[in-house]
Amino acid sequence: MVKRISHESGSNDVDAYIARCPKNIQSKLKEIRAAIRKAAPGASETTSYFQMPGYFYPGHDYNGMFAWFGFQKASIRLLLRPPTIQDHEKELAGYKTTKAAVHLPLDNKIPVPLVKKLVKASVRIMKAGKDSRN
Repeated sequence: MVKRISHESGSNDVDAYIARCPKNIQSKLKEIRAAIRKAAPGASETTSYFQMPGYFYPGHDYNGMFAWFGFQKASIRLLLRPPTIQDHEKELAGYKTTKAAVHLPLDNKIPVPLVKKLVKASVRIMKAGKDSRN
C-alpha cells in the first residue's frame, strides 16, 4: 500500500521553518531554498513530510518528493532521491554523505552550483521512475 501525504503546507510553512532556525543560519537556508527552486522550476514546497522543507512534482512515486533540506547542529542536510548521492560520489568526496543525504558544513559557503546539479539529478531519477527505496 502506498502511503499518501498531504501537501497542504507550502511556502508559508517553509518561511516559518527557516524563521525558527538560528539567525546566523537563515541566510544559508534561504540560499539552498533558492537553489532548489531555480533547479526545479514549478515545484511545490511543503513541510508535511519529515517536518522539514521538501519539494515535489505531483504524479510520481513517493508522492513526487525529490528534495528536502534541514538544519542540524553542525550542518545543513540536503536530502535527495537515491541514487543521486552515489551517482555524484566524486563531486561529494569532501562532504559527509549517506545513501540519501549530503551534509553541508555550517562554516563553509553553500555550494550553490552543486546543490542545483544534485537537485536536477534527483528530479531526473524521480521522473525516470527509478526505485529510490533499494
